[in-house]
Amino acid sequence: MTLLNRSKVKIGVVPTHLMFVGALAPDESGKLPRTRLGDLKIVSGMRLLCRTTPVKLNIVQVTLFPGTDPADLKDLFKGLKGLKLEVHLIMMVGGANPLNPKDEDAVVDMLNSGLAVAKKYRVKHVSSTSFEEWLAGKKLKGKAFDAGVKQLIKVHARCWKESELEKSSIEAWHLEFLRGVEFQNFTNAAKAAQVVTGINKKIKRKFFKLMIDAAHCGDSDLSIAENEKVIKDLAKREALGIFHASAKTTRGCLSTDDGWIGALLAAYAPTGKLKHVFVELFHHQDPALEALRQAVPGHGVDTTDGRTYNKTVTDGIIEVTHRLNNLAARKLIQ
Repeated sequence: MTLLNRSKVKIGVVPTHLMFVGALAPDESGKLPRTRLGDLKIVSGMRLLCRTTPVKLNIVQVTLFPGTDPADLKDLFKGLKGLKLEVHLIMMVGGANPLNPKDEDAVVDMLNSGLAVAKKYRVKHVSSTSFEEWLAGKKLKGKAFDAGVKQLIKVHARCWKESELEKSSIEAWHLEFLRGVEFQNFTNAAKAAQVVTGINKKIKRKFFKLMIDAAHCGDSDLSIAENEKVIKDLAKREALGIFHASAKTTRGCLSTDDGWIGALLAAYAPTGKLKHVFVELFHHQDPALEALRQAVPGHGVDTTDGRTYNKTVTDGIIEVTHRLNNLAARKLIQ
């Protein structure tokens, strides 16, 4: 039985359920993990999901690590495009702090290398968590926080100029803030919005967007109503980006979400800016996330309820598709 997406919103996944270790992240030589038959595990995992979900998937957002083997990247794009999926990239930054002026060149180099890959494969949408270092850094207040905002604006404006993004295939760059513990400063939509709107003002373009991840909103210090207000304001500024349907804290089955996905989708829909929705679940045993499991109570709980991760993600896709269809049926999606 098929389930038709009756909205105009493209739907897909961030395949983090496959795990960073053993699937998404390259080894020390930059090679991406493969199956015994030689398929890239990202491609084989997405092939299985496309085959078993009753919803036709349109998009996939894959992580891009600096130094990934070019031949593997070629196979990755070929394999995913062969599944009729539009590829979005989320560029990973590590070993340098975007908030620190001393690390500016290193951060810009990393981001520019990711943008070069995006341009080569004519990617339309890139994302990054390039506000600050993951699970590191210190809390900034007052003038120090304001200086951090200015530094982030400078870094991303440099990348926009140096990578000549105005002349590229890239239509938008979506910045993602994270929950507290993962980040120390840019931990809610309102704070992150200052950076995105600031970059756009500097480059005089409506190019940068703020990604809204329901999980990070739910784990932030802003209420649903306060997040809805930020969403509406970003939409007016043409700075509202892609949406991640992901459950707060557990990052597992969407049944653990406690209402955030539905509420924020309903806030997005009337703005006319809801173009891409990604379902995102993390594997509760991914070795790459062990530090996060130790730091955040409730993260890493097994929420599969006896299902495989492929089935758990499929259930999430079905739920989100029903939400989109019913928003469309009520004429709430513009």
